Formats: sequence, structure tokens, C-alpha cells
Amino acid sequence: MVEKKHFLPSDYKRKRLVKIQSKTNPNFGKKPEERSVKELLNKGFINLNKPNGPTSHQVDSWLKNILGNEKIGHSGTLDPKATGVLPIGIGEATKALEFLLVAGKEYIGLMTLHKKVDKKKITEVCKSLIGEIIQVPPLRSAVKRVKRIRQIYYFDIIEIKDRDVLFRVGCESGTYIRTLCVDIGKKLKSGAHLAELHRTRVGHIKEEDSVFLQDIKDAFVFYKEEKDEKSIRKIIYPVESMLSHLPKIVIRDSAVDALCHGASLAIPGVVELDSGVNKNDITLVLTLKNEGVAIVKTLMSTEEIIQKDKGLCANLERVIMKKGTYPSIWKKP
Repeated sequence: MVEKKHFLPSDYKRKRLVKIQSKTNPNFGKKPEERSVKELLNKGFINLNKPNGPTSHQVDSWLKNILGNEKIGHSGTLDPKATGVLPIGIGEATKALEFLLVAGKEYIGLMTLHKKVDKKKITEVCKSLIGEIIQVPPLRSAVKRVKRIRQIYYFDIIEIKDRDVLFRVGCESGTYIRTLCVDIGKKLKSGAHLAELHRTRVGHIKEEDSVFLQDIKDAFVFYKEEKDEKSIRKIIYPVESMLSHLPKIVIRDSAVDALCHGASLAIPGVVELDSGVNKNDITLVLTLKNEGVAIVKTLMSTEEIIQKDKGLCANLERVIMKKGTYPSIWKKP
């Protein structure tokens, strides 16, 4: 259970609301947990614990060699010296990695001050950062160096020893922790830099569930050489688990293939949906078997979708499911 003070956007609790009763045809589709290893290797997700040393792109390259798959990508680049949670998409799951950006991230960092400062003052300055901050990306970043607003959800001082400050921070994706430490040093008039950084979670993707590169290598060897699926299934998860932080809309079987072909989502196709959905929310569309169909941007709130019987309720952002997985019942133009 997440402590109240350590809430990221992904920790928001929702209720599943039923708009209409519907059944799914067992002859089409498949529950995510019933997918074969081959299917997981084509559309799966790995919660990798990145080691100190390699770049995130080097890690991608090593995984391409280990898994024999050229379609490997990561979300949320970590510096070479930074360690911790690095979400990895395999195959078609790489298309969904960008939607982890709304989940929020947590880091444990070690900041070194350039001269000693009163502990109370350090705590005050760090707490003052909670909320909206303005950052300019560092010189060596890959993005344009313009001012940007980012959210700091929480900032806890774990320990202060001499000039070293151990902290935990929850923040919006795209927050530069190195820059954050430099800014703290300026506010304290002492100077400061980030000495070490470890990412502990990205939304619901947590360090305690992560695996190391060697674990992946061993599991894949067992799978290929001994046909042992048990280890690899503990490492590669269905793409849906990577997107568990998103609010959900469940649709009837007859609406699935239309979305796969690029159609917007119409209200008559909706069976269930989560509470607390607002207009323009990024939302995951599921089948009645909990398969990811597509990621959409809503045109209505939960209340509007529940109350109305017709009209479009969401526009397509990204298709996840392969065309033809469910029968085409809709009329083609």
C-alpha cells in the first residue's frame, strides 16, 4: 500500500462502473495471462533494474541480442551512472511506451552540498519545491533548452550527514533531478550537485518487482534450450500490465475491430468504464477479456458517457491490438 504522502498520479483509486451487461465470445481473442511466450516476445514488457555504467540505449542493444528481437525500446532514459527501474517494451509494446509519461516517477537520490548548511534550512528549501517548479533542461540533454513547468508530488529528506543529503522525490516525467539539486544549492547559497541517483518506480512499475539483465539472459536460455517457460513468464509481462496506471474503458466484442482499423470510440460500444475520467484524459480501451485494444483521448467525462446513449466519446491515439483479432461487424465505407 502506497503511503498517502507518497502519491503519484498512478495511485489514484478508481471504481469500475457498468453501463450495460454484455458477454464476450470465447472463440475470439485471449486473456493476457493466457498468451504464449512467443506472443509475449512480440508484445511484452520487462521491468528492468538498470545497472550503473551503460547508457539506456546500450541496455536496449544488449536486450536485442539476448532476445533476438530488433524491436526493443525503453521509457524514461536514465543517465549511465543512474540505476533502477527502466521499463522495457518488446515488439509491438514499444508503441505504447510513450504513455508511461503520465504515470509519475519516484527516485532516491544523494545530493552533496558544497558547504555545510543547517539541517532545518535544508528541509525547508526541499519542502518548498513541492508543487509546480520551472526548469531549464541541462546543456547535455537531448531536448530543446526552454523553460518548462514540472510537478513535484513529494520531497522527503531521509537522512542528512555532514554535506550529504539522502532524499526521496516523486515527480512528473521529464523532471531533471540533477538540475533540481543544482537549484536547491542556489536556494541554500551553498552550491550542490547530484552524487547518486536510483529510480524506485514508474507509476505502478516498482523496483521490488524488477529483474536484472542476467536474470533475463538466464530465463531466455532456459526457454530456448530446455523449453522451460516458467522463468521467462516471471520476467516478461503482457503489455497491459505496463499500462495499468491508465483509466480504463471496456468495450463489447462488436466494437473492437473498428478501433483496430482506426475508428473513434462510439458510446454504444462502451460496456464498462472507470470513475473519475475527465475530458481529454488518456485512457486504455480493453475487451471484456481485459486485452488492450487501443489508447484513446476521451471527449467526455465518466458521467457523460454513462448518461448518454449515442455520440463519439473518445478519439484514437494508438492501436495496440492486431486487426482481425475480433470479427469485423462494423460497416466499412
